[in-house]
Parts: sequence; C-alpha cells; structure tokens
Amino acid sequence: MQKEQSAAYFLELIRQSKRGKFKIYIGMSAGVGKTFRMLQEAHTLLRNHVDIKIGYVETHNRAETHALLEGLPIIARRKLFYKGKALEEMDLQAIINLHPEVVIVDELAHSNIEGSKNEKRWQDVMDILNAGINVISAVNIQHIESLNEEIKQITNIEVTERIPDWVLQQADEVVNIDLTADELIMRLKEGKIYDLKKVETALNHFFQTSKILQLRELALKEVAHQVERKVFNEVSNSKFTHERFLACVSSNTDIAKNIIRKTARLASHYDSKWFVLYVQTPSESSDNINLATQRHLINNLKLATELGAEVIRIQSDSVAKTIVEVAEKNEITTICIGKPHFNLFKIILATNLFNQLLKKLSSAAVDIVILS
Repeated sequence: MQKEQSAAYFLELIRQSKRGKFKIYIGMSAGVGKTFRMLQEAHTLLRNHVDIKIGYVETHNRAETHALLEGLPIIARRKLFYKGKALEEMDLQAIINLHPEVVIVDELAHSNIEGSKNEKRWQDVMDILNAGINVISAVNIQHIESLNEEIKQITNIEVTERIPDWVLQQADEVVNIDLTADELIMRLKEGKIYDLKKVETALNHFFQTSKILQLRELALKEVAHQVERKVFNEVSNSKFTHERFLACVSSNTDIAKNIIRKTARLASHYDSKWFVLYVQTPSESSDNINLATQRHLINNLKLATELGAEVIRIQSDSVAKTIVEVAEKNEITTICIGKPHFNLFKIILATNLFNQLLKKLSSAAVDIVILS
C-alpha cells in the first residue's frame, strides 16, 4: 500500500511539473487596470525574448489599454454564428496547437458561446494549463462564487458569470490591482472606463463610494488570504489537514445555497477538504417535493461540486443519526448547519433534532457552526 501511495505521489509531482504556471490579476471592479497591467507585462516578457501571445484581450475601447496591443503577437479569434449573429470567441485549439510559452487570457469568468468546447473560459484556461502553457489572466472580485451573496448585498446586482473558488486556488500567483475609491471615480468621470454618456448612470448605481470601499475590502482580503495559504503551504510544506468541514443542507433553496457558499469560504481559509451532506427524509422524497424544488436541489449540489466539495446523498428517516455517522466516517471536525426558518411547531421539532445532534456529538471533538 505504501509503495502504491509513493508511486501516486510521484506521478502527481510529474503532472504538476508539466502543468503551466498560472497568474491571476484580481480587482475590485471594472476599470482598475487589470488588462492594462497584463499588457504591460506582455511587453516586458516580449522584450526578454519570451514567446508570449495574446489569446484573448478585451480593451472595452479604452484608448490607453488598446494602444498597448501594438507590437504584441495576437492569436486570431474563432468566428462563429449564434442566433443569426456573427460572433468571436477565443480560439482554444489554436492556442494549444501554437503552444506559446505564455498566453494572456482576459475575462476569466466569461461564459463561452453555445457550441464551444467548454461552457466557461476558466475551463479553457484549465485545458491550456494542462497542455503545459503558462497563463496570465484577470478577474473581478464580484465573480468569485462563494462571495456571490455578499456581492449581491453590496451592489444589489446578481452576478451571473462566476468562477469556482478552487480556480483561484490553482493560481501560482494572485496580484491585486488596487485603486482608492476617489481614483476609480476620477477615472470614470474622465471617460477612461465607460463612454461619457454612461458615467452619470454608473455614478448613481455601481460606482458609489460606499460600494467601492466594500468591494475593495473584499478584494484585499481575498488576495491576502491567497498569499497566506501560499506562505503556509510552502514554509511548512503541509496543509491544515486536521480540519474537515461538513455542510448539512436540505431542499430549502436559499438556505442551502448560503450554507454551501459559507462553508466553502471556511474550507478555503483552512485549505481543507469539505463535504456537503443531503439527507433525503421520507418527507423530501421525489414524490413529496415539487419539480422546481428538485431542480433547485440538483443545482445546489452541482454548485457544491464546482466549489470543491464532495457531495454525499443519503436516504434516511433519522437526520441526526446520519449526520453523526457521516461525520465519524469522514473524520469531520466542523459541522455547518443553517438556522431553522420554520413555524413554531417545526422550530420545536428542529430544536429536538439539534439536541439529538449535540448529545450524539458530545463525546467527539466536533464543532457545530450555525450559519445565518
């Protein structure tokens, strides 16, 4: 068994050595200068005789950014028709065939046009990295999956294009492109972000100082967290393997989604393995819950998988007993559950369930976190 584990570890080292390096520029919003910085870096690499190419860059017609494309080798975009319109998309296969040493791929959270090999651009980037090509990319903080609810509360906008947290964790380097709120608003007013006709609307909605400051804080915290993870792993050459999280969810759509995202953040902080448990009681059988609820449940469990969780589905009439059994089997250290949002009678039942859970876990070294 030890020989097999040793061989598997060595194989993983070989795969890692063949994989491309991944650098991500992250910012608090559009207009902070992520694409500008990537193109500046491209020129520096080109001057140092590095085989670098532009796989996909979106300048949004910003004059200063567009000027930096001059002199850089660009891989032609793939042209295709969708719903009667001629559109352009990054040519993934051309990048892999040309196999440059480094490729610039902008807008990591972008959704590809229907008919593309992958649904999302971050999946294209994973293919490029696996082909042994180094990638420099960029993303805004509002596109990180587990922060979706916080972003919605700050901006009142539902961000539809998102990347799983584990994609950010794949990066060998994460760099924050930071501006003060005043600097960003000044760039907006000067027409350096959007057309001047759109400035007034932007100032009254997304580009408010209070919102920018909150987004800036999230971006700074996220990059600091990624640096902390990298330092810990490289200095100690180990992970927080003693921490293992279990998120317990039901078919309640909004609560389950929130528990999944918050547990993902905790697991990311500790760089640890985590699980999502759905116990299907007789009252939640496919005969007793409607199709819409079933569809939302499937989507939530898919979200958990995308965020890096191992999903466990079990049919049982004893939720407390099942949670304890799963926790023991998977050496869970922290169980995450949601607050009961039911009527008084159901709250009493839920409290009884909670008491059962506490009683069963009293002798085990397991923490219980109740998430709002």
